[in-house]
Formats: sequence, structure tokens, C-alpha cells
Amino acid sequence: MNILFKKDTWQEIYYSLRNNKLRTFLTMIGVGWGMFLYVSLLGAAKGMENGFDKLFSGFATNSIFLWAQNTSIPYEGFPKGRQMHLHLSDIDMLKRKISEIDYISPQNSRGSFTGTPGESMSRNGKSGTYALTGDYPVGNKISEKKLIFGRYINDADVSGNKNVAVIGEEIYKNFFDSKKNENPLGKSINIKGIFFNVIGVFRVKKGGGFENDQTVFIPLSTYTKMYNAGDQIDMFAIVSKPNANVNSVEENVKLELKTKNKVSPDDTNAFGSFNLGKEFKKLTGFLTGMQLLTIIVGTLTILAGVIAISNILLITVKERTKEIGIRRALGAKPSEVRNQILLESVVITLSSGLLGFMFGIFVLMILNIATQGQDSFPFYNPTVNYGNVFAAMAVMVILGLIIGMIPAQRAVKIRPIEALRTE
Repeated sequence: MNILFKKDTWQEIYYSLRNNKLRTFLTMIGVGWGMFLYVSLLGAAKGMENGFDKLFSGFATNSIFLWAQNTSIPYEGFPKGRQMHLHLSDIDMLKRKISEIDYISPQNSRGSFTGTPGESMSRNGKSGTYALTGDYPVGNKISEKKLIFGRYINDADVSGNKNVAVIGEEIYKNFFDSKKNENPLGKSINIKGIFFNVIGVFRVKKGGGFENDQTVFIPLSTYTKMYNAGDQIDMFAIVSKPNANVNSVEENVKLELKTKNKVSPDDTNAFGSFNLGKEFKKLTGFLTGMQLLTIIVGTLTILAGVIAISNILLITVKERTKEIGIRRALGAKPSEVRNQILLESVVITLSSGLLGFMFGIFVLMILNIATQGQDSFPFYNPTVNYGNVFAAMAVMVILGLIIGMIPAQRAVKIRPIEALRTE
């Protein structure tokens, strides 16, 4: 280890690299490029992961959206084409029979996912047609609304059948003076001839979510009275417990509903659904695969660069045969010659890796600045795990030592007398 603290050692390394500037530079590109790919691609993959996490923030990603359709198979005397319905009473039945369900949010809607036309609304001579949704307070747990005024629907609103409304930002801009930041709370809008007090205004993130800011949310009980819907429900949003299998929950929910409504277990059309948990798992799996691929590509590129360093050092040893011979003749031990070559290999490898690392971090900083404030693009805060980087550096140094043993052993085998005869 004393070789590390000798001034002559570092002077020799410096002069050796300086005398072969172009060759040294080209050699360093291989390892530096590998580390650059490792850092920049790993950081970019993390940026995409952070972007999708931000995009889905406020959403219960382990949720299933389920609605009723028509049967496609005759069963127990019932013909195919029978219209199915969801009911409020189904909620207690499903939660009782399927323990993996955390909670269920029922929704009725016009002008949204049901395909029905929106509802006409007006205020002070201004009018528009917007989506109208009857909801429970628990619905805000599945898709959290970013409120810029007021609050969301609560249990008292539902139990009291209150005429209160939470409106989207676009509706607020149409009905109120948004330029003067007019406070809409406590003021009324007319929906289907009924006056509703505005209790909240929400904003939807650009490019994200399943909702838009041209929707009005009212208590589900109030919606039911307006349209005489009884206990029929257009859609259930079902959230499974954290450790539950979302796919299994989806299958069990449909099976229970088919059993209750006397529908064939093989009928795949009676109840439609969208499994957000399943799709989100596919997405996270894709991002994890990208990170794994990045690690493999970066590691292989670094390995190729280290092998190139070994080849260059072999050439260097051959060029310095006479020099090595003189050192051996003057009493240099084989271990000193070996350690000198190994140290050169490590210095080149480590320097290349550090340069690639710094350039990769610089590129990630540029990407971060370029994508800030762009909510429509799923990319946010690209970072790298420094533990992974240090591990890559350690592997790189170890590879440099291992590969450097080849030219080092070649140097040790040089006999002083033969080396001095070399021209």
C-alpha cells in the first residue's frame, strides 16, 4: 500500500498518461460512456416513475370501476340480452362476502361515463351543459379533488338530501368572475330548475385523471330524488385492501353479482369493468424492467470499456519494456512493477467513471429543468440512487483491477537482460 503514498508513483502515472493523450482519451471514452448511460438512463427511468406517481397522486390505484351491461348467455330460463342493474343494497352484500374489499363508492352520472347527455345549468343569464354526478364522500378518497375553494360533499349533505354542489374550475370561470377571484361559496347555480349552493370548486391536473373540470358533483341522495332513480346505481368504484389481489377481487365481485342476478358464471358481458390496479401494476412492471435493462446495458458497456483499458495497457507495457527492464535491474521488485500497472488501470477506470457520472448528472439536471411545470408529460424529478452509483463504481474498480492483472503479469514476466536488449 506504500505505493499509493509515493510522489514518484503518481508522477510516473501522470507522465505515462500525458505522453499518450489521444490514446488515453479514447480509452477513457468507453468506461465514461458506460457510466454516463448507466446514470442518465437510470435517472430518466426514475423520472418516468416519479412522473406517473405524480400523475396518479390522489388516486386509489388498487381500484376497480364496475358497471352493469346486458347478459350474453341464456341462463335458468332467462333469455340473453337481459339488462343488468347495480343497487345500493349490493354494497353491503359485496363487503360482507368479499373480505378483501376496503370500501365501495357508488356513483350516478349524466354526461359522463354513462353516455347520456349532460345537464343544462345556468346562473345570472349565463348557461351551459355540463356533466352531473351524484357521489358519496368516500368518492373523494378514490379520486381526490384538488379544491381551490371550499370543501367536498360530506355525510351530512347525503343524509340531509341537501342541494349543494362542488363545481369544476371551467364551470366556475363561466358562471363567476374568475379574473377578480370571485368567491363562489354560498352562491347558487340552477341545475334542472333547482337551485344548488356552491360549497366547493375543484381543479383537474392537465393530462391526468379520469375526470374533467366541466363536472358538477352533488350528493347521491339528491341526485336520486332529482331523477327518481330509486336505489339503482350507474357505477361502483371498488377499492381493495392494500395486500389484496385486485384481479381476484374483480373476479369475485362479478361472480357474486352474477349469482344474485341469476346470470351464467361464464357470461363475460353482464358486468363491465376497468381494473385500474391491474393496469397500474403493468405500468410499474414496465418501469422496473426499464431500470433493470438500464443496469444491464450500463454494466456491459462499462465492462467493454474496462477491457479496452486492459488492451491499451498491454500496448503500453510493450512500449515500456526497456523502462521496466531498467527498473528491474535497479532492484525494483516484481510486486512494485505489478502494482504500478494495476494502479494505472484503476486511475484510468475511476477517472473515466467519475467523468461519465458528472456528465450524466448534468444531463439529468437539464432534463429536470426542461420538464418542470409540464403536468401533461409524465416525467418528474429524475434522480439516481447514489447507492447504486457507488456500487457501480466499486464494480468498475474491481473490474479494473482484475482486467489490469493481464498487462501487470506481462510486465512482471519481463526479464531485465532481455528488456535492456530491446530496441
